[in-house]
Order: sequence, then structure tokens, then C-alpha cells
Amino acid sequence: MGYINLLQLKLLLNISLVVLLVNGHGTQTEAQPEFLAPLDNLTVTQGRDVSFTCVVNNLGHYRVAWIKSDSKAILAIHMHMVALNPRLSITHNGHNTWKLHISHVQLNDSGSYMCQVNTDPMRHQSGNLDVVVPPDILNENEPNTLEGGVANEGGNVQLVCQATGVPEPTVQWRRENSKDIVVRTEGREKQVVKLVEGERLVLNQVQRTDMGGYLCIASNGVPPSVSKRFDVQVNFPPQVKAGNQLVAAPVESHVMLQCIVEAFPTPLNGWHKRDGMKLYEGEKYTISEEKLNAYTWQLNLTVKNLHKGDFGPYICSSINALGKSDAMIRLQGTKRTVSTATMNKRFRERYVPATVFKLYLPPKPTTTPTPYVPSTVKQPRRKQHYGTHGKGHDSSKGANTFNRDTYIINHIQENDYLGSLVVHEGNGHGLVGMNGATMGTGNGLGGPGGTNGGGLEKPRNTQMPAPIPSRQPHWILNNKSRASAIFSHGRRTVAAF
Repeated sequence: MGYINLLQLKLLLNISLVVLLVNGHGTQTEAQPEFLAPLDNLTVTQGRDVSFTCVVNNLGHYRVAWIKSDSKAILAIHMHMVALNPRLSITHNGHNTWKLHISHVQLNDSGSYMCQVNTDPMRHQSGNLDVVVPPDILNENEPNTLEGGVANEGGNVQLVCQATGVPEPTVQWRRENSKDIVVRTEGREKQVVKLVEGERLVLNQVQRTDMGGYLCIASNGVPPSVSKRFDVQVNFPPQVKAGNQLVAAPVESHVMLQCIVEAFPTPLNGWHKRDGMKLYEGEKYTISEEKLNAYTWQLNLTVKNLHKGDFGPYICSSINALGKSDAMIRLQGTKRTVSTATMNKRFRERYVPATVFKLYLPPKPTTTPTPYVPSTVKQPRRKQHYGTHGKGHDSSKGANTFNRDTYIINHIQENDYLGSLVVHEGNGHGLVGMNGATMGTGNGLGGPGGTNGGGLEKPRNTQMPAPIPSRQPHWILNNKSRASAIFSHGRRTVAAF
């Protein structure tokens, strides 16, 4: 009996040894979990969404957990959320990838995150989350209120701009419309710059030219940069300057008087005459005011239909809480002047007919005139005159003369010289042009220049046009102008205007 128990005990020991050997061999050959890629370090702007990705192979029966390293808080184990944060969630692709999602990231989400596998010893990997915040300018202690942004001329103004953001932003000051910033010291030295760095901008001994908008610009590399406008106001009493101290204009005309006013705060402007009578908008006066910049105005006064009583001094005045100022403009009369163009127009209206005379000539003869053949008897050579002294030649006084009327008719017909002419027919006169000047004198037709003498020269060839005694010229004047009468004297016909 004792022997059987001993055999059973040995059998049990052998079985236990086999089991231990089998279990030991299986433990040594089982694959351990491993990470295929590290966690990324992430930077995200506040309010965006972000996620960490953890890839683990050979996970087996182990589990993946997410932990916030700085607080040692367990966020999730496998697919179960532990942290009571609705912005956190877990996803798994069914194989080897786990993701931790953080929506609408806040600044307190920054820190280190750990993906951990519960082996012994524990395996893990970490990634860092940086949350950045765009710059913002605080609205506390507004420096652009009446206390901080206003000073009398010669005083000081201090502007303060506080900005927040992650990382900490830098602050710059610029002037609106790219104007220069004038930085003055107590020694009246000044420096003209385009920008000033720092949260504070101090303007010493401010002048009216320093008025306007100043921009505080905060940036930290996280878009967008932000800016804020501060308005600087400089108070000073009015200063009035007349555009012209003396203005002259003729009666029955309109004239404009101008003044330039510089003042702040906004002044009350007006016009009045020297006797104190205030002027108002109406049929006689037109009053307007134009703002040129923050502290400059242009005042306009138009006086219509001038008469003698309107001449004299006019005063433009300006007043605000700091003082009053005015300027005087003297308006005087002058003779009305007439421009050269107006004089020329009046001359033409007086001396030039509105409708011209038209000269109608008889038709050109169809017969060819017989050429003149001089006699063979040699005549003594004499100096010939061609009407340079205004003396005409009669056809009956020699063989070397020709009929003047026939020559004029033929000459005008050949050159088609028709126009608005007044004809003088008689001794030593040619045609008269539209401006009333004699266009030529002598036995010929005067040139277009209207000179006093120098008619057409006699042709130099030996063939002269033969006279046609049976045909006399008929001058027909079609007067559609405003000529009053036509007078005849001897053989001269004159049109009078």
C-alpha cells in the first residue's frame, strides 16, 4: 500500500515537471507588443481640432491606454473613455491603430500625451501638444478716451496698448495713412520715424499736425495680427487767414471771398460786414464751408449781382471754447474789361455783313478775241505805268491799251474768282474785300491782300486781248446783307453799310 502511494507521487511529480517545461517554453516564444511609429509633436491654434495616432503590433491580450503625462490622469483604456471630457474621443481601425481626438483645443490642453501598453514592464511612447493663441488687444483702460487722447497744443499725450497671446506678442505703433510720427524730447529736439515699438507711445509737446489716428499693431507669428486705432486730439484756439485781403470786381458780377480757418474743437464760423451786420444764405449771398482735414476749414462767401453798396470790408470770423479770431477782406469795384475775343466779335458784328454780296457775271464769250498786232513803226521807248498811282487808262488813247472792263471779266471768269465782294467801278479802283479795305488799285484787279496800290501787272507778251466794243460789262449785286444803300457817283458804285 505504501509502495503504490510512492509510485503515484513520482507520477504526479513527472507530470508537473512536464507542465512546467511546456509552459516555460511557450512563454519564451510568445511575441511581445511593439510600437511601429512614435507619437508626433503637434502645434495647433486654439479652437482647432487635433489627434494623436498610436500604432502597436502584436498587441495580443494586452490593452492600450492614453494618459496625460503632466497630470498623470488616465484618459482612456482600449475603447473606453475614463476622463469626463466631452471634447476627447477614441477611435480604432480594427487592426493596430488607435487615435486620441481632441476637438476645439483649449490652452489648457497643452502638454505631453502618452500611449501606453500594460506589459510587464510597461511600454509607452509620448508626444507633445503645443496650443498657440493669436494676439489680442485688451480693452481695459482704454487710452483713446477723452482723458488719454486729448491735450492742449504744447501738452503731452500717452497711449498704452496691452496685448495678449501665445507666444507673447510684440507691439508696434504706426500712424494712419503712413504719416510720420514725431517724437519730441524735453530739449525740443525731435525725431521723425515711421514706427515706435513697445506698449506705450508718448507724444511730448504735441502740435496740431500730430492730430489724427495712431495704430497699435500686435503680432506673435500666429495669424492673424490685430490692430487698434487710437485718436489723438489737440485743442487750440481758432486762427483765421484771408485768401486775398483785397478783391476787385465790376458791378453786376458775382465774386467769391475765401477764408481758411484752423481750430479744434470744431469752431462756429460766420461772415459779417464791417458795420456788424451778419450775412446769411439767400438770394444775395451764398455761404459754404468745406472741411479740409481734422482741424482746417475753408469758408466761401459769394456775393451776387454786385452794386456800389456791396463794396467795402467783409469779415470772416471763427470761435470755439478756447478763443475767437477773424480776418478782413476788402471788396472794391473795378471797370469792366472786355477781352480781345469779345472785341473781335463786336467788330465783326458791326463791320462785316451777316450775308455776303454775290457777284453774278455774264457768261464767257464763245468767240475767241482777235489778238492785237502792234505796228511795225518803232515807237520811242517810254516808261510804262500800270496803275501804281491809281490813274486809269482809256482805250481810246493809244493802240497799246486794252479795254479794262473786258479784261476784268475775262480774268475773273478764268480764275473762277467769285465771292462776297463790293465792286468799285471807276478811275483807279479795284475790288473791295469784306473787311472794307481796297483790294487793288490801278487798271487791274487788286490782289487779295487789300493793299493801297499795285494792281495786276500788264502781261509782258506782245499779244493783248482785243477789245469788244459792242459788249459792256453788267455788274449785278445780289444784296442779301444788311447794307442800307448803294450810292453812285460818276462811274463809281459804292455799297454803304
